[in-house]
Amino acid sequence: MVVAAGLALVATGCATAPAVTAPGLPLKRVVIYRNGIGYFERAGHVESDRVEFRVRRNEVGDFLASLAVLERGGSSVRAAAFPMPPDTSADAATKLQTVVMSLEGREHDLSVGYIAEAPIWRPSYRLVIDKEGASLQTWGIVQNLSGEDWTNVSLSLIAEAPLAFDASLGRVVIPPRPRITDDGEVIAVVPHSETSLAQEVAAPPPPPPSAAPAELASGLADAEAAPALGGGLGGRAARKGRGGPPPMVASRPAVGGAGPGGGASYSGRARNLSALATIALQAGATRYDLAGPVTVPDKSATMVMLLDKRVPGEAISLFAPDPGVPESATHPFRVARFTNKTGGLLERGPLAIFTEGAFLGQGMADPLPDGATATVPFALERTLAVEQERDTREEGARVFHIEAGALTIAREQVILTRYRLRNGADREAKLLVKHARIGGARLVGPPPGTEDNVGTGSALVPAKVAARTTDKLTVEEHQQVTWAIDWLSPLADDAVRAYLADRHADAAVAAQLRAAWEFRKLLLKATEERQKLGTQDADLRRATEETRANLKALEKNTAAADLRARLTERLAADAARLDTLGKRLIEIDLSSNEQRVRFTEAIRAIVVREPLAQE
Repeated sequence: MVVAAGLALVATGCATAPAVTAPGLPLKRVVIYRNGIGYFERAGHVESDRVEFRVRRNEVGDFLASLAVLERGGSSVRAAAFPMPPDTSADAATKLQTVVMSLEGREHDLSVGYIAEAPIWRPSYRLVIDKEGASLQTWGIVQNLSGEDWTNVSLSLIAEAPLAFDASLGRVVIPPRPRITDDGEVIAVVPHSETSLAQEVAAPPPPPPSAAPAELASGLADAEAAPALGGGLGGRAARKGRGGPPPMVASRPAVGGAGPGGGASYSGRARNLSALATIALQAGATRYDLAGPVTVPDKSATMVMLLDKRVPGEAISLFAPDPGVPESATHPFRVARFTNKTGGLLERGPLAIFTEGAFLGQGMADPLPDGATATVPFALERTLAVEQERDTREEGARVFHIEAGALTIAREQVILTRYRLRNGADREAKLLVKHARIGGARLVGPPPGTEDNVGTGSALVPAKVAARTTDKLTVEEHQQVTWAIDWLSPLADDAVRAYLADRHADAAVAAQLRAAWEFRKLLLKATEERQKLGTQDADLRRATEETRANLKALEKNTAAADLRARLTERLAADAARLDTLGKRLIEIDLSSNEQRVRFTEAIRAIVVREPLAQE
């Protein structure tokens, strides 16, 4: 018997008729997905040339769009017919409609599959952590609201949601058509036709399939676990005859479970291992096949154990500030960390964490592919405190782009995030820091064991803090930044010198830059001299104005004749120096203007569209 827990559901309203019923074809298999549909299979021996299905009107579309029929010895289905009553009442959708499937002959071993609406199944997890790792238990909660009891059915749960839509094939659709009137018009212009020339000789048609009917039927048998959502009725191509009747259920290799050849090694915590589900992969989706039959009465739910398996796991701390938990800005979370080694996908669901016989807390596990690791918070760790600060600086300079006389340089921006970790407990703390990654930056020299999760824009950085101590953790990131910069700036000189020293530099561009840099040297020299002489000129002019003011103040003072003489002599000397400075400034301006024009013309023809590759 399958490990299961019955969960009673309170029925509300009137009883709902089953989506599909068929005399002589009891329900044998149920497959529940995560998208609001279920696949149902009915099988049995029919001694008649027809089978009548009673289908709820709101389920007719799904039934017709997904109906798949398997018969031992080949298919003998002729057609499926259903009436179209013009019932438009409010409860018309739940009324039953008869679909008649016509068969050839009067004896048939049939297996019929179809999809119908069904509540999604929901997972629930238990993680028991010990010194050697952890045991992961997965339970599935299945709800039966189908309108009929599922008695001793084969139950499978699919841990993904394939595309499924309401085809509404049972609804009458008459699209509007354009109306044409005959007014006796004459076409006055001959339209142009289109001709497509042959490109190659057409390939001969493929030979008819040589597969035996048994092989065709075996392919249909896969529909009992992988329903064809867009399938239809079986035709007459697979006729009875050769090869003998195929099995009604196709076998599949188990990928990671307890099935034959699966080689699964469970933890032994579940006493009846044969009751655990077999995990298999079906078209890339994870499927849990329960080992034994299950009974789920209508309007009730059942919780079944899907697996109990040893996995790598531990309880540690995670610093990941969450706006919804203000204290997490300074205190890390307690987390359960485990790796999915089940062989299949674990869907999103609640996770209860236990250790040393005690309940630690609950968390929510996100969808976890096989081989991936989950870090699930379940409490706040107040014995640990974390502070952080960030510094940014720029280093180096290199030529990034030159065109139309404009220079763009690239610099290396270094971002240092420093975490201060304080452990107030009397035991060593093992900690993960969820570091928010800088967009476009790269980690440089991260600590061993760092998990750089590019898709989430974060990195999990490990750290250990001894008991009652404070430690530091530094995360370094680099990214390239570009700046449009003046050719006369020191950073421009650094970038060009780095380009000229690079062995990968373009020889022609390097020659142009060297020639331009000679003009730049002369221009800078003239500019520096101009600034120096300009400062002297300004100081001397202030001094002469001061001397003139002093002379005016002593103009009528006969006792200060000697002082006036000295000031007059100084004023004459300063005027002569000003005249000399003025002439030199004119000469420098002429020279610097010439060098500026020469430099501008020299850089105008330089083109660097891509930076040199960094080694």
